[in-house]
This record gives sequence, structure tokens and C-alpha cells, in this order.
Amino acid sequence: MKFRPILTSVLLALALANAAPALADAPAETNLNVNTPASTALRASLKARHEALRPYLDSGAIGIGVDGRLAVHDPAAAPLSERQKLQSLMSAENADWTALFREVASANGHPEWEAQVRDAFTKRRLERAPQHGWWVQGPNGWVKK
Repeated sequence: MKFRPILTSVLLALALANAAPALADAPAETNLNVNTPASTALRASLKARHEALRPYLDSGAIGIGVDGRLAVHDPAAAPLSERQKLQSLMSAENADWTALFREVASANGHPEWEAQVRDAFTKRRLERAPQHGWWVQGPNGWVKK
């Protein structure tokens, strides 16, 4: 009977060790294209704002940061009179992306996957950025695609 607690601990440790790879693989099965009312509204908001942001992305004033959020790349590339507008657009854009990451993770039944969902969306955004002109931030700093 003395060995029962030790045996239970060993069995639990083995079960968790065997479950770890399955948990690590689970985000790959995440449906990034969930269709909930909230995700639909967020995607519509992002799409509507895109045309207002595109000139700033094209000029290099802003770029896609390493975390998938928009970030200032070259403030001088935006006229001084437009910088407040740009900051508001970026804040709204980044808030919508953050909300979308959270919504997609929750809609998949795993709110704890928010960071992995963010990483998957960031990878997709960086791959889809136009090949010539937009700035993206990598592990070694900003690069022009």
C-alpha cells in the first residue's frame, strides 16, 4: 500500500508525457476561418479599414510587425497632418486583430490557444504581404518585401 501514491504519481506523469505531443499538435488543427457572428464582424471591419491603411503600408510609414500587428516603420513617410489619423487607424486595426485572435481560439473551443492563433495569422499575413514594397518586421529587424 505504501507504493500506491508513488505508482499513481508515476502513472499520472506518464499519461501527461504521452498527452503533451497531442496538445502541442492541436493548434495545427485549428480552424482559422471560423464563421461566428463576432469573427464575421471583425473581418468586415478589417476589410473596410484596409483601403485607408494601404497608402501608409505602400509608403513604408507603417509595416507588419513581428507580432502581426501594425507598427510604425518610418514616421516621416506620413505627412504630419495625417499622423493622428494614422495612429487611430492603427489602434483600431490592432484591436480588431487581437479580438479576432481571441475569437478564433474561443470558437475552436480552446481560448488558451490565442498565442498560437496569433502566430498562425501573423505567418499568413507576412506571406500574403505584397512582394514589393511593404515592410515587415522579422527577428533581425525590418525588411522590405
